[in-house]
Amino acid sequence: MTTDALSPTGRSTIRRGKDRARTDRAELHALLDSAMLCHLGVVLDGVPLVLPTGYGRDGNTLYLHGSSGAASLRAAAGTEVCVSVTELDGIVYARSVFHFSVNYRSAVIHGRAVPVVGDEARLHGLRTLTEHLAPGSWDHARRPDKRELAATRVLALDLTEAAVKIRTGPPSDDEADLGTPGVWAGVLPLRRTWGEPEPCPLLPADAEAPAHVQSRTGPTA
Repeated sequence: MTTDALSPTGRSTIRRGKDRARTDRAELHALLDSAMLCHLGVVLDGVPLVLPTGYGRDGNTLYLHGSSGAASLRAAAGTEVCVSVTELDGIVYARSVFHFSVNYRSAVIHGRAVPVVGDEARLHGLRTLTEHLAPGSWDHARRPDKRELAATRVLALDLTEAAVKIRTGPPSDDEADLGTPGVWAGVLPLRRTWGEPEPCPLLPADAEAPAHVQSRTGPTA
């Protein structure tokens, strides 16, 4: 279902491969809901730093978190950051090495990472993160206590300024190479699959994985 359109700014305008740009914000939301990790770009002591991290989305807000003592999170709080998310869907084999590529879905988000304050708001952000990475866990496991909450920094990033780029389909070979004998061309799709749950060795022997864990086994993409 179409929601509202992305409105590119100077830094979120796709200039290379414009035909792969997407303008429907629903495609941004779908990618963020599908992926598990993002890369957070900050400047720390005058040097760029890119960190892989988990996240969660609620509407048009992306939540990030980390240790309150982490220098990277302190540097990100209240400043302009860049977040990227990529899902690899396949390797594109072409008749010419020049035209080898990948099928992918990607997003780049620019904005100010706003510190989330107040216990209720921070717990909401942490619930959003938890339910994105491990659905069903917020109501199953113990929630953060005051000490744990104090040790955790939560940041909120508005999703208004974002670019989405997607490649699908076969290789784009030169016409002169189409008749090359003996050279295979096509796409090798990539599928992500959850394995069987591996219980903690300290669990009682008769403890079974709950339904919200077992339901995730099998293909996810």
